Amino acid sequence: MRCRTNSECLTFYRRCQAGSSGKERYETVLDVEEDRALWLEHPTHGRLVDVVAVPLANSAGTELRPYDLSGRAPEIMVGPSDGVSIVGFPFGITGGGRFAIWTRGFIASERDVDFHDLPRFLIDARTRPGQSGSPVIAYSAGGMTSMADRSTAIFDGPVTNLLGIYSGRINEQSDLGIVWKVRAIKEILAAQKPGVAGL
Repeated sequence: MRCRTNSECLTFYRRCQAGSSGKERYETVLDVEEDRALWLEHPTHGRLVDVVAVPLANSAGTELRPYDLSGRAPEIMVGPSDGVSIVGFPFGITGGGRFAIWTRGFIASERDVDFHDLPRFLIDARTRPGQSGSPVIAYSAGGMTSMADRSTAIFDGPVTNLLGIYSGRINEQSDLGIVWKVRAIKEILAAQKPGVAGL
């Protein structure tokens, strides 16, 4: 599973191994002839939000496995100092086949407060190039799990909550990284506002 940011694209997918040619496929994100962006950007903050959505036009042979953005999934309790997973491809490597690498980190700011007045929060994690655009998830392997409503639930299998999209460290000297909240993704998808090409 992977998602990409701004000049690349926002997609969640797992490629099918069976019957696949093994060739990489790419989505077109810019109509060069018309100088027109094909991505969707945040309706209020535009390019300040380092996540975009790109409609998939080239999904043949791809098995889509989207994260649940409906809000109906059981919500795991996560707050400052709690662990999260960044699921991506550091330095472009995989965990075998086409599977991502799971990197561990910790929530470093209040998730209910927007960091610098934008829909994002901070994590503390040793991320590397290639992980920008990775989903950041709260994961429980099952069993007794603390829930967001302060209850406790018992699950007979894994529970995963998408918390946002990782877009990089605040600077090269820091392990603090920025995560764009699910709310920002929902706002992009709801507004369907075309991006603006050019710098």
